[in-house]
Amino acid sequence: MAIAAQPTPNPHAYKLAVGRPVGGPASYTAGGGADHPAAAALLELEGVSGVFMSADFFTLTKTPEADWGNLIPAACSILETHYPD
Repeated sequence: MAIAAQPTPNPHAYKLAVGRPVGGPASYTAGGGADHPAAAALLELEGVSGVFMSADFFTLTKTPEADWGNLIPAACSILETHYPD
């Protein structure tokens, strides 16, 4: 399944729906580590400041200077690896 990326009312947050249960709810912040492999990989992306996961989606929070144009494709690639069809 393709990852569905959706903007949120917060310009620094984006919702990434994977279409299957992801666990959680859980929140992780950059520099704090994560015990979930997909969340840990997302936190390694430059510009990601936080990851929230619940139900069938992840929400990424970025730093103000980060660009969604770079982050979204990289995040989708990570999630497609962890949640293949």
